[in-house]
Amino acid sequence: MDKDVFVDNFGGRLVPKTERVRVLYIDDEPGNLVSLKANFRHKFEVLTTEDPSLAFDIIEQQDIQVVISDQRMPSMTGIEFFSQLKKNSPDATRVLLTGYSDMEAVVNAINLGEIYRYVTKPWGYDDLLAVIEEAYELFWLKQERQALQDSLIRTNDQLEFMVRQKLLS
Repeated sequence: MDKDVFVDNFGGRLVPKTERVRVLYIDDEPGNLVSLKANFRHKFEVLTTEDPSLAFDIIEQQDIQVVISDQRMPSMTGIEFFSQLKKNSPDATRVLLTGYSDMEAVVNAINLGEIYRYVTKPWGYDDLLAVIEEAYELFWLKQERQALQDSLIRTNDQLEFMVRQKLLS
């Protein structure tokens, strides 16, 4: 498979790996949303919301590769959000961003939300940039692996058919 393309789960079309990465950031503090978007809008397509339930609507309507969520929000925690998200959008790479260093939250984020990274606030631009780029690379690798597995299954089915035909003749 060409290293510059992958097959996504949104219709099976070939998508250039160089397409702008779409990042969704959920945080109940508007200042944090503005800060992240202002810092990364030239590098990524950044979508933001204060409401986790609206985030699910955005994810249904958009091809989101990286999802970043704050841990402590009024309606649900980031862990709860990611736990639900992995059922609906398992390929989106999940990053938990929080101002609190709570070991139980870290363990739950990994075990329940299956997050890729846990980042503490305040974040540094270079550090978060690297996390987002690596998160997208992981997303891309999952897509490429799925495309290769699908291709392998089709090839195996074709070979089995040819063997059956050979045995019948």
